[in-house]
Amino acid sequence: MRVERLAIEGVLLFVPTPHHDDRGLFTRTFDTAVAARHGIDPASFVQDSQSRSRRGTIRGLHGRSGRGEAKLVRCARGAILDILVDARPHSPTFGERLSVRLDDETFAHLYVPPGLLHGYQALSEADVCYRIDREHDPSEDVSVRYDDPDLAVPWPLPVAAISERDLAAGSWAALCARHR
Repeated sequence: MRVERLAIEGVLLFVPTPHHDDRGLFTRTFDTAVAARHGIDPASFVQDSQSRSRRGTIRGLHGRSGRGEAKLVRCARGAILDILVDARPHSPTFGERLSVRLDDETFAHLYVPPGLLHGYQALSEADVCYRIDREHDPSEDVSVRYDDPDLAVPWPLPVAAISERDLAAGSWAALCARHR
């Protein structure tokens, strides 16, 4: 398994090595020893979730206030464009945006540290699996609208579906003002 450090501080991409033969393939999608060598405590993840989205659906951009939450994200079926925005006020990469394609061919896991906004667009019908290190507390939910002009996220497809909650999300400027 290869581990890549991405452009936003603390973000890691775990890329497994699939083994192919005449039956198909086998791959280890996550390895706790590899995670631990890269500073991640695998035992800290307390919740597994899964979403299914049709092509063009956008989910996000979501985050948590307070201690935030760490996530391991992978696309178990189909493909997504995963978007991260560093919302940690004292981070050297504050305000930076990153996009990563996750799909069912590379089997990569994206480690999202606490304090980042996270969202994605389904590039096909897609199942996305999350491992989260904290129980959900709705009072800590924060979100920024997917089409916020200050972030200018380059979504690759027209929006096919988005929740009312995500349409009502605040702005990047308003979130930054809360941190002052």
